[in-house]
Amino acid sequence: MSNDIQKLDLEYSAAGATCKSYLALPADTTAPVPGIIVLHEWWGCDDYVRGRADQLAGLGYAALAADMYGEGQQADDPEAAGALMTGLMGDPAQLSARFEAARSALASRAEVDGSRIAAAGYCMGGGIALEMARAGAELAAVASFHGALETQTPATEGAIQAKLLVCTGAADPFVPTEHVDSLRSEMAAAGASCEIVAYPDVIHAFTNPGATARGERFGLPLRYDEGADQDSWTRMAALLKDVF
Repeated sequence: MSNDIQKLDLEYSAAGATCKSYLALPADTTAPVPGIIVLHEWWGCDDYVRGRADQLAGLGYAALAADMYGEGQQADDPEAAGALMTGLMGDPAQLSARFEAARSALASRAEVDGSRIAAAGYCMGGGIALEMARAGAELAAVASFHGALETQTPATEGAIQAKLLVCTGAADPFVPTEHVDSLRSEMAAAGASCEIVAYPDVIHAFTNPGATARGERFGLPLRYDEGADQDSWTRMAALLKDVF
């Protein structure tokens, strides 16, 4: 990754809150570049997801780490994170409004080609990215990493515009095999382009280097896996290169 990236705080209003997001841009934005909406884990828009935005900027994209909770809210423990996540995911209208506001804030930037937008999400964010794709959001690609795969609103035939990459841990108790199988059937019925990768012996939050310590601290099945992290990142980079 180039160290020559631009880093900006970006605030916008959505669903009654100020979203305190973070934008990472390539050093050279003389010509508009594709934009990536980066969606955070249930912990909030923290240093981890901002670091992912930096990495994407290093690949030449404008990457917005979107504050989906609003007001920059973050959680330090599972109880607080669960409460924030429940508040967001339990209100589909608010969720859609926050996502669309992030999309608009990114696409309207002079440095960004608003006709070329993708989304990448981690854990909760991966589930959100898939839900937006199911709803027919105008996205060229969606990548989900250790995200929830279940849905109350399965994709209808022809609804999904994005090319999808879904990377999950085959041993993740939060995302059992039946959820993976159900997603595969759903995507086939919807006629979607969807690559699903399940990493053997890998559990939840495998892309986050801080996951192992958090898992031990809170007694949760979280563990970083360097091989799965690197492979899934390489697959996303290839997908983005393909669609853009």
